[in-house]
Amino acid sequence: MRLSQLRYVLILLMLCLLPATAQSLPEVSLQIGMHVIRAEVAATPESRAHGLMQRQQLDKNQGMLFVFDQADIHAMWMKDTPLPLSVAFIDKNGIILNIAEMKPFTQTTHPASAPAIYALEMNSGWFVERGIKAGSKIKGLPH
Repeated sequence: MRLSQLRYVLILLMLCLLPATAQSLPEVSLQIGMHVIRAEVAATPESRAHGLMQRQQLDKNQGMLFVFDQADIHAMWMKDTPLPLSVAFIDKNGIILNIAEMKPFTQTTHPASAPAIYALEMNSGWFVERGIKAGSKIKGLPH
C-alpha cells in the first residue's frame, strides 16, 4: 500500500470512530424523592444541539440532563429523535418548573414555563408514572 493510500485509510478510520467518541458524555446520578436517575450531561452547545438524536432506546431510569449557560425560557424539540420523551424544565434551585410530553420526529417546540437552567429528558411518561410534577425537587444537579 502506498503512503498516500495508507493516510487515506487512516483518515477514514478516524472519521468513523469520531461519532462514537463525540457521544461519550459525562454522567451524573440524580434523585427525585426515592427515584434515582442516571443522566448523561449535555453541557456544551454541541452536545445540547445533538441531544438524544438518533438514539433508539433509553434504559428505564436513564435520561439526558441539558445544562444551559444561563437561566432562560429554553425550549426543546424532537427533530431526528425517534424516542417519545418527557422533558422537565428545572430552575437553579433544582425545582421542576413544568413537564412536557414530546412526540418523535416533530419540530414542535416545548418551552420552559419560567427561566430554567436545566432540562431533563426521560422516556415518555416517566414523570407521570412516578407522580413527579411541577414543584418536585431534584438533587444531584451539577453547578
